[in-house]
Amino acid sequence: MIRIIVERYSDGYVGYPLGLKGVVVGQGDTYEEALADVKSAIQFHIETFGQEALF
Repeated sequence: MIRIIVERYSDGYVGYPLGLKGVVVGQGDTYEEALADVKSAIQFHIETFGQEALF
C-alpha cells in the first residue's frame, strides 16, 4: 500500500506518495483531480522503474 498526501494551496491541490524512490507529484484544481493525477504518476513510475522504485 502506498500512502498519498494531498495538500491544498491557494491555486489548487498537489498530491505526492510516501514510500517511493524519486519524485512523483500530481496536481489538479480539485482534490479528486490531484488524487487521480498522482495515482497515474505512481503507476507510470512503478511501470518504468519496477519494484526498485519502492522503499
